[in-house]
Amino acid sequence: MSVLIDARYCGPPTSANGGYSCGLLAQHLPGAVEVTLKSPPPLGVALSVESDGRAARLLHGPQLIAEARSAALDAVPPSPPSFDAAVAAAAHYAGFSGHDYPTCFTCGPARAAHDGLRIFSGAWRNGIVAAPWVADATLADAQGRLPPPVLWAAMDCPGYWAVVGTAQPRPPMLLGRMTAQVVGGVEVGERCVVIGWPLGVDGRKYFAGTALFGADGRCVGRSRQVWIALKRGE
Repeated sequence: MSVLIDARYCGPPTSANGGYSCGLLAQHLPGAVEVTLKSPPPLGVALSVESDGRAARLLHGPQLIAEARSAALDAVPPSPPSFDAAVAAAAHYAGFSGHDYPTCFTCGPARAAHDGLRIFSGAWRNGIVAAPWVADATLADAQGRLPPPVLWAAMDCPGYWAVVGTAQPRPPMLLGRMTAQVVGGVEVGERCVVIGWPLGVDGRKYFAGTALFGADGRCVGRSRQVWIALKRGE
């Protein structure tokens, strides 16, 4: 099977958003899926997906981009804030004062409305970051549903902002692994809340949990993440 990631879904300017890429591969497996990114997913080129129902791989020619497998997911999300409280938290989004990837599909402040997700996660309470999100019609598939890669993307960057907090200078990081499960859907125009919380540090590895909640408070999806801190210029 061949797929192509449009430039709209970038993370860094020249590669795809990590959460979107993970979700693109994970949709070929049931239940909770662990996706490990092996190299930056390229944009605008043909990629191949190989899956046997138990594992899946995303390749660019012979190069392995990501691999996925069914997995257990132990991330139990805390209770989310209200939508209005998430709006208030987003006003303190640290990315407004500096961002390594300002055009990131999920959290880039340089992305226009009706283009990027514009999920701006700000400090809420007890180390949790929160952001409001209203899904745009341009993200829906032919059946009017938001496809799994978009929901995975929505749960991506809040994990980064949870682990870096308000630290200055803020270390650049890339998503290395994301284990997630989507258990429901989101409608266009629905007032959602996304949260992230830190789960620890081991050297250059930072661990986080994230979750996406619908307008009625139901948990639509949750994830556990591993972020890899980079050296400046790496």
